Amino acid sequence: MNDTQHGMSRRRMLGTVAGAAGAVAVGAAGWAPSAAAAAGNGLLVPTGKRGIILYSVRDRIGAAPDTSGVPYGFERVLGRLAEIGYKEVEFAGYTQNTGILGRQITPEEIRKVLDDNGLRANGSHASVPSTVTPDTIAAFERTLDTAEILGMTHIGTGNDPTGSNYKADWDAAADRWNTFGEMAAARGLKLYTHNHDAAYNFLLDSGPLDALGRPTRSSGVRKLEYFFGLTNPEWVWFEMDIYWAHVAQYRYRSYVDPDGVTQTNVFDPLATVATRTTRFPLFHAKDGAFNPANSAGYDMVPLGQGDIDYGTFFANMGAKGYHNPMWEQDNAPGGAADPGRSLRYAEISYQHMSGLRG
Repeated sequence: MNDTQHGMSRRRMLGTVAGAAGAVAVGAAGWAPSAAAAAGNGLLVPTGKRGIILYSVRDRIGAAPDTSGVPYGFERVLGRLAEIGYKEVEFAGYTQNTGILGRQITPEEIRKVLDDNGLRANGSHASVPSTVTPDTIAAFERTLDTAEILGMTHIGTGNDPTGSNYKADWDAAADRWNTFGEMAAARGLKLYTHNHDAAYNFLLDSGPLDALGRPTRSSGVRKLEYFFGLTNPEWVWFEMDIYWAHVAQYRYRSYVDPDGVTQTNVFDPLATVATRTTRFPLFHAKDGAFNPANSAGYDMVPLGQGDIDYGTFFANMGAKGYHNPMWEQDNAPGGAADPGRSLRYAEISYQHMSGLRG
């Protein structure tokens, strides 16, 4: 995608790709809603569904007590997030600096902080074992124990089910995820996988074999789309990182078919969700400013300051009010030079999320 194909500047719609639930615009804050949408003027993200993954403010969760005036540790940071207006949090670890309490905080103590601030834990990027053995099953039971203590309804991981491009590995991953997903479901939890752009690349499942006996070409199915069909919809769920899905749209636009012919197939993040919308209870609402000089196609920025059209996406993905978007920005922490930046970005992003109407 070059600038001519892009056809517009930042803060304007990048383009429209037809999807099952309507147009998916890769646009930005300049998006103008239709007359019908404007007339509805309904909140696209209800108050109780506005969330944040704590990875975005990991610098302050892990900070030692200091005199900067910026909150640190779970108690102070979660209190600040509640003041901003967030209602849900997704965890990315359960530890803080031991200088705060003189020891490590416990899940029970974190739960009290959540309750005291009217917050709900709605997921965690925990560990899903890569093998199924008695030891890994026991370890995953302990992961579920922590999720129950914190009052979660979802439990997940920040990694793809497998990093492989090959069908056999995705088959094995699906078997494993069905096993752990059934365990989670038995406790009333939804097990989810969070995915970056690589999961939407094309599966190598056909054509001539390489020296190791692996296929070298694709039938055109994307890896995660193949995984959808292999996993039990009652046991395995998904969290789309909308930023990385748009990176996939930028990166993975063609494949070599079984006959050796290059085929074009542009990824449509919205259609992927809209055709199976209830399998995506969670999202990462991460924004990106289009930048063709970046190999990903986008630079991460606070929500509302980029070129991903969250208004159109949330308005057209179906099951309005069902989904739980968690704001994330990997580069939100400002380091020693700007220790308050991640919480400042959290407030900016909350304001944009709460202002989305459809």
